[in-house]
Amino acid sequence: MPGIDDSRQFIPLKIAVLTISDTRALAEDKSGATLVERAEKAGHAIAARAIVTDDVEEIRARVKAWIADPAIDVIITTGGTGFTGRDVTPEAVEPLFDKRMEGFATMFLMVSQAKIGTSAIQTRATAGVAGGTYIFCLPGSPGACRDAWDEILLHQLDYRYRPCNFVEIMPRLDEHLRRAKAKGATV
Repeated sequence: MPGIDDSRQFIPLKIAVLTISDTRALAEDKSGATLVERAEKAGHAIAARAIVTDDVEEIRARVKAWIADPAIDVIITTGGTGFTGRDVTPEAVEPLFDKRMEGFATMFLMVSQAKIGTSAIQTRATAGVAGGTYIFCLPGSPGACRDAWDEILLHQLDYRYRPCNFVEIMPRLDEHLRRAKAKGATV
């Protein structure tokens, strides 16, 4: 049965929150505020928070900088995952992934369908791992951010959650980057 194993100690993560919007400023950023509030309530630290416009290069530059920052474990973006011409978050972020997390998109779709019915089909939420950093790209609505956090991320970003969670495999996410090439290998 899945749940919290009280014999394990909580490990706080350092989370960066990026809002992608052409129209919002920090004061009006309800989706980013929702993520910050929930992450902090869960015991995590907010390592960074920013807003960028719906521009592939601007989004990609910010995410790349945060992937390279050893003080950031997780990046959560909100906004730009729809179908309009300005929605470019997946196009900006997915090329950065070392590995894509197909299960996240599926699980988010299931959670969303239970809440908003067939309107859930309009999401292009995505997730992956890059440089040992988890990246989750969520829609720009506070409700979608709340659902993704409460139903998925709260559990998977908690080391105590069983039978498994993202935290316990973090030390191995970038093992392929640390491994020296085998001496004498021909392949």
